[in-house]
Amino acid sequence: MNRLLRDPLILAAVLWTLAGAGVLCSLDAAHDQARAFWAFQPPLDALLAWSAWRVHRMATGAIRRFWLVMTAAGVLFTVGDTVQAVTAFIGPGLKDTAGGPVQGLLFAVGLGAIIVAMLLHPIPGSSRREKVAFWLDSSTVLVGGAVVAYCFAIEPSQHGGNIAGTLAAGCVILTSCFAAVKLVLSGNAPMHRAAAVPMIVSAGINSVGFFLGPNPDGTLDPYVFVVRLLPSLLIGLGARIQEDVARFDQGSAFGSRRRRPYSLLPYGSIAVAFTTVVVETPAGPHPRLWGAMAGLGIIVILVVCRQLAAFHENNRLIDQLREHEARLRHQALYDGLTGLANRTHFHEEVTGALRDVGDENTSLLLIDLDGFKAVNDTLGHAAGDVLLAGVGGKLTACVRPGDVVARLGGDEFAVLLRDCDGEGAEHTAQRILRELAEPIPFEDTAVRAGASIGIACATCDDDVDSLVRDADLAMYAAKRQGKGTWTRHHRDLAPAS
Repeated sequence: MNRLLRDPLILAAVLWTLAGAGVLCSLDAAHDQARAFWAFQPPLDALLAWSAWRVHRMATGAIRRFWLVMTAAGVLFTVGDTVQAVTAFIGPGLKDTAGGPVQGLLFAVGLGAIIVAMLLHPIPGSSRREKVAFWLDSSTVLVGGAVVAYCFAIEPSQHGGNIAGTLAAGCVILTSCFAAVKLVLSGNAPMHRAAAVPMIVSAGINSVGFFLGPNPDGTLDPYVFVVRLLPSLLIGLGARIQEDVARFDQGSAFGSRRRRPYSLLPYGSIAVAFTTVVVETPAGPHPRLWGAMAGLGIIVILVVCRQLAAFHENNRLIDQLREHEARLRHQALYDGLTGLANRTHFHEEVTGALRDVGDENTSLLLIDLDGFKAVNDTLGHAAGDVLLAGVGGKLTACVRPGDVVARLGGDEFAVLLRDCDGEGAEHTAQRILRELAEPIPFEDTAVRAGASIGIACATCDDDVDSLVRDADLAMYAAKRQGKGTWTRHHRDLAPAS
């Protein structure tokens, strides 16, 4: 900030404008004020052209193109205002700030070029939904600006007079609206915020200046001249500030900023259009009132479309969130290789079964593969993974839909049998052993592994830990018997040594 305050061109532009304000306020004759007004314009326009050119040379890509357009606009403003200043001194006396055909045309072309550059400036994010939302918001604000331009800057009833000047007024209002949209909505303005603020304020003051009408004799008060001179200073200062920022800190001068997920500008447009309708209503039905009402209706339709798009986007995001939540839950509760329940989920299911089904109707099988390490060592981990996945499929095929098959870790599996007594559990274990005896295809060969199965049937004193412990004791007992078999837990079963 201190560097900007010491910038010689910024200080010179501010002093020049203050001098112009002093001269305008000291003159009494309207034609002298008009001459002074136009005489003080060209140097400020030249500041815009020069600084924009310097920024253009430091920028790249779309930002470079934007500042090249700003340079061209600054040149057009300078030429047009210089021609108007010469005309004011050598031609008939002027009473206001209305420019001639040359100045009005060049001014309108310059502003039109800036609008086109803003329209062509890329919007961050490639999502179609984001682009639709952005253009709906932009259209809403632009329609609000058009309503104001139609009702106040451009008189629908005028058929003569300074058409170029009134058209330029409408362009100024629309430009300020769109500049605000680009800065606030896109998060990708081709300038630093410190440079954008005076430019946006410039467009706003320019719009206000057109609302300050002349006196009954056609003359303007001195303060009106000063208000209409300020925008040229501010837009030139914006370009110079951007040049200083780019020269000393290129990293942040053109960096994209975080885009807001929402915008209040469309609702501001509704307020502006509604206020315009209220202001025009007392005069009764007339073209400006109908134009304001039509603009308000269009804005409401655009806002409704924006809300519908937002609802659709919210529903899509909620669906994505639910899918993500389901994936996370699946990852937390199921084994990634086999798709079976993991140890945590299996313990939850056993707890629920002991509580809901009843202790004496719950059985548990603990299955440990025999020969799995040999498969891993001889054929590799890929063969081991195929074997584990195949075993998981075989176990699932051997049980009922309401039962739960889990992989507890490594080559250890478990099966929860709901509403199943000891005899039923033994039949299931025999069925599993027969199924596991069949080989599982792997590349050009086949893999197989036997299993040792421990069976535990719940009693009234059992909980999850005790039931799993009993099944584990039975499984090790089966291994001691020679593997490839099953053992049912009983109280005299010795602990594994």
